[in-house]
Parts: sequence; C-alpha cells; structure tokens
Amino acid sequence: MTVRENAIDIVKILQAHRHKAYFAGGCVRDMIMGNESADYDIATSAFPQEVLRLFDKTIPVGAQFGVVIVVKNDHNFEVATFRKEGSYSDGRHPDYVAFTTPEDDVKRRDFTINGLLYDPVNDEVLDFVGGKADISSGIIRTIGNPIERFSEDKLRMIRAVRFASQFDFPIHEETKKAIIKLANEINIVSAERIRDELEKIFKGKNPHIGIKLLDELSLLKEILPEVSEMKGVRQPENFHPEGDVFVHTLLCLSKMNNPTWTLAMGVLLHDIGKTVTFEETDRIRFNLHEKVGADMAKKICNRLKTSNDEKERIVWLVMKHLYFKDAQKMRLSKLKRLFANEGYPELAELCRIDALSSSGDLSDYYYCQEMLGRLSQEEVKPKPLITGRDLIEMGLKPGPMFKEILTRVEDEQLEGNLKTKEEAIEMVKAIVCQMST
Repeated sequence: MTVRENAIDIVKILQAHRHKAYFAGGCVRDMIMGNESADYDIATSAFPQEVLRLFDKTIPVGAQFGVVIVVKNDHNFEVATFRKEGSYSDGRHPDYVAFTTPEDDVKRRDFTINGLLYDPVNDEVLDFVGGKADISSGIIRTIGNPIERFSEDKLRMIRAVRFASQFDFPIHEETKKAIIKLANEINIVSAERIRDELEKIFKGKNPHIGIKLLDELSLLKEILPEVSEMKGVRQPENFHPEGDVFVHTLLCLSKMNNPTWTLAMGVLLHDIGKTVTFEETDRIRFNLHEKVGADMAKKICNRLKTSNDEKERIVWLVMKHLYFKDAQKMRLSKLKRLFANEGYPELAELCRIDALSSSGDLSDYYYCQEMLGRLSQEEVKPKPLITGRDLIEMGLKPGPMFKEILTRVEDEQLEGNLKTKEEAIEMVKAIVCQMST
C-alpha cells in the first residue's frame, strides 16, 4: 500500500466509528497543486484516548495537545484532534488547548494554503479560509490577523519565506508588513528550528529567492547579519561582471540543485570573508578572504548549533573554495590529497557554481574532474608504505617528527616516486640523517 492509501485507511476507520476525519495541511495543499506528498496529517473529532483505542500501534507524543502518532505499515501518521489554542507566552507553545470544531481548528493554522481539509472517502475539500483561491492566484497569506499568527510562533515568519520561494508565490502585503514589524523578534526562536527552516529553503526550488526575501523582510540581518553585510561590497568587474558579493552569492544559490546542507552553507558563505577584507589600492582586493571567511563560517555554524561534522565540512569548503584556481600548477601529491578528501565532490560543485556565477571559466573545474577520472581509487588513496610502528621498529622515538616523516613519504608515494616499503625505509633513513645534521 502507498502512504496515501494507508492514510485513507486511517480516515475510514475513524469515520466508521462516527468521527469526523480529514486530511489536513500540506498534503491537501500539495494535492490541489498536483504534487505528491510524502506525509499525510489527519485531523479528527476523535479524542486522543479514542485514537489510542482504535489503532494497534500508536505513539502518544502529544496527547495532552490532542496529538497521537498512528503507525501503519512502518509509516508514522500524525492524528490530531480538532483544537483551538490559547495565548502563546513563549512565542511557540499554546498556554492551553481546547478541543473544538473543524472550522476553529483550521483558523489556528499558519497560512491559508495550509488551512485546507480534505475528506478522501467522499472526495470533498473543506475550505474555511480561502485557501483554494490563494493557491489558484498564487499568494502566501496568513489565516486571520498576521500579527497574531506570527506572535503565536515567530518561526512562521521564516516559513512564509520558505513557502514563497518554494512555490514562487508573492507574500501578501499585510503579511509582509507584519513580518517586517516583528522581524527583530525572530531570535526568540531556537537556533535549531531556524537552522532546520533554512535547510528547507536551501533544498527548495528557489533558494536564492528565499535569501533575497529574508533580506527584504528584515529577517536576514537578524539571523545571518554577516550575509546581509555582503550587500554593496563591490568586486572587480573583470572577474565579477555580475555585481557585488551579495548579488554573486544569490546567483550561486540559484545554480544549486537539491544540495546537501553543508554544500548549501558552503555556497552561501564562501565569500563571507570579503565583507571584512575589502580594500581598494591599485585595484579591489580581498586578501586572505578564504581564511577570514572560514573563521566567520565557524562562528555562524556554532550560532546555528550545526553538528561538529557539518561545521567541519562547511568551514573546509569556505577555506578551500579558491583551491581549483591553482590546480593546474599543483604537485600531483597535493591534488591527490584533495581528491581523497570526502568533501571533494561538494568542493568541486561549489567551485563549478562559483565559476559559472562569475567569469564563466570552467577550465580549472574540468581539469580537476578529468584528472580524477584518470586515477584509480588506489592511486588517489593508496595503502601507506610505512606506518608509525615501522618507524618505532627502526629505533625512532615517537614525537612531532613522525608526522613530518610520514607526510613526506606519503607525498613521494603519491607522486609515484616510491613504490615499495623498502624504498620508503631508505627514504626515512635519508630524512633522519638530514634532520640530525
């Protein structure tokens, strides 16, 4: 059975026991727009205790708020009792919940396009908020008073941007005004929730529109002030005819195709260091902007509570984003080390996007990809000819020189100058002799 068929079965069971039950929210929006949904939420008149009784496998994740997860054929379906909510002291969670009617339930939701209910048994759409009309005309509008909706959960301001960029819909004027008015309160929201919403923007169809909208609605300067400061930072026209650093970054984002979070952040932040390294002497220069940018990227990742592995990759991408311009002059060993890094595919894509969004010259990118294509995995990342244990067996004492010796041996191996362990040992003897003189 498909996910949709399983969801219909849940609705049928609820309706068979004389409860109202409908598909709710995004899955209805997607259906009307002709898109397939991965998840189906269900709204019902059944109380949580009744839902728990009717289904064999359930998870009472938020029964006090009327929410139960029904597990059917290894897929989780959120089944929520129609409810209305009270004030939101913390800007996210309601102070109280009362069970109510389908119409009142819809009116507490965020946007009209997400405020539709659908009865899959009787093939009937229930629209209490004008959601169908807004989907048809293509507009993002809050349900009811936008100030109230955003005050209930400040993250909804970024969600408005996400839906606008995903569907390429404009945001209704009153909704925009409310966002601008409340933008400076966005950081009440946890960093984790902001990061998750940014990731959804990046993985949507128009991430560049998303970042541009965040800027226009005064949200970008609150959550990513370093990116906002890219605006107006001029670049040399011979290398960047497209415009300033912000314009270049938006163009880069527009060329992404379903990127990972780490690649998207690498693209967004690769030139972040230019905002503080700009100088104009004989020409515009950004000396060491990749190193400065890597430090800035690290701080941004810490602020967004990005995992350590993701942070390490993002910082590495920013640090290395200029690497390809020297690739054709690199020693083979250095190039192989680059290819061997797990982040290389993302770095290659970042460099391709960066070049396409500026000079358009992809010769360095093609050179690296062609070189990588010629090399086997064994050539790129060969088994070490010697290890630290071999050095100990040669009578050397462990210490800082071990890393230097092993690196020099590996370099020569990658260059193709060393092929056997015996050759590596002879080189080690020569290095030690050199160090002792």
